Amino acid sequence: MVSAVIVAAGRGTRMGPNVDKLFLEVGGKPIIVHTWRQFETCAAVDEIILVVREGMQSAFEELAVGEGFKKPYRLVPGGKERQDSVWNGIVAVDEKTEIVAIHDGARPCVTHELIAATIQAARETGAAVAAQRVVDTMKESADGKTISGHLDRSRLWAVQTPQTFQVPVIRKALSLVKERGLLVTDDTAACELIGQPVRLVECATPNPKATAPSDIPWLEILLGK
Repeated sequence: MVSAVIVAAGRGTRMGPNVDKLFLEVGGKPIIVHTWRQFETCAAVDEIILVVREGMQSAFEELAVGEGFKKPYRLVPGGKERQDSVWNGIVAVDEKTEIVAIHDGARPCVTHELIAATIQAARETGAAVAAQRVVDTMKESADGKTISGHLDRSRLWAVQTPQTFQVPVIRKALSLVKERGLLVTDDTAACELIGQPVRLVECATPNPKATAPSDIPWLEILLGK
């Protein structure tokens, strides 16, 4: 069984005060609807867990009814940090779940093919992540003002989501993060702590995250296609 955990509990402060970016409309629908629909219609996914802010449950339930979503889903409360929200989502998956795909609610352009590819890679390796090769020339700055070094872009990847795992793997990794009181920026970082290899799954199409207002026109174009 495969479960998807969609992390939708963040506030998106870079969008501006009092703005819930997941409910900003793109192509006539809230961003989270586009994201949810991709997992709703993906044959490789059996159930969906949405991790949401306290007090937002009714808004998500209304979306499910309004969009006619039929796939089994559950709403669970978010935590203080993203890793806490992910943990809450993983704890809530069906007891028969073998693979869990963790995805940012603010990445609405994810494709069925990418979801399925990370699931297959996780079955084979234990952990997998959607990623794109870095194409820009990369520089390092020690002081944030001047260049202090050059990075070999041929070895660099920008990781995205889904980040997909065998359930025992991600539970072990995040348990260690909690035990050590660490803060990790993504779930693959937790896997590094336990020495778990993570397979890179290259994105064939753009898979951007809505972070700032300038991202919205780009998402409009991509979703319009």
